[in-house]
Amino acid sequence: MEILAPLVLLTALAIALAMRPWRLLAHGGLLSPLLAALVITPWLWALPWLHRMPIQLQLSGACLIGLALGWPLAVPVLCGVAVIAGLIAPLTLQQQMDMALWLGIVPVTLSFGLGMALRRWVWKNLFVYILGRAFLGTAVCMFASGALAQWTGQSLTTAVEPELAMVARWLIAWGDAFMTGMLTAIFVAFRPHWLATWSDRLYVPPPAG
Repeated sequence: MEILAPLVLLTALAIALAMRPWRLLAHGGLLSPLLAALVITPWLWALPWLHRMPIQLQLSGACLIGLALGWPLAVPVLCGVAVIAGLIAPLTLQQQMDMALWLGIVPVTLSFGLGMALRRWVWKNLFVYILGRAFLGTAVCMFASGALAQWTGQSLTTAVEPELAMVARWLIAWGDAFMTGMLTAIFVAFRPHWLATWSDRLYVPPPAG
């Protein structure tokens, strides 16, 4: 399975760059969340290697980054986050690629697909965006990514049973969900231009009459 991470990462990165995501930065509104992602997220990813922890679990932030930057721009940013995390903590190249894949690319891709499904088949309103996509969607996508990681052989630690590890992944997914849901609600209210996936035209109905 060691070849899986670089293969998927290169494929996702090639697709994302083919969409020329840097064009989104021309508007200027996404520069702040992009820089915040590169400064804050690497510390979340590197934290388990900076302290002795019985289970190596960390918040991802990938779904929040995907909501803020959009999938094409989030993919290279998350790859950059993994590289910076490797400069902060003693991570091997394989560990960096695994983190980029399972903490970044997979959950942000699942979140993107879920968002497209919600926009197509569910009502387009503020509560669906925040509760469905940012909160519950993040919990589902993060747990699904963690379950796929464990199924493909990425173990949290050799000292923990697989069933307990799966429970831990479920719990940490809700931590990501609360963080993403809370910050998304704040951004929608005060900084909507920080969310590339938000649109007043789609999610805020015009006043009646």
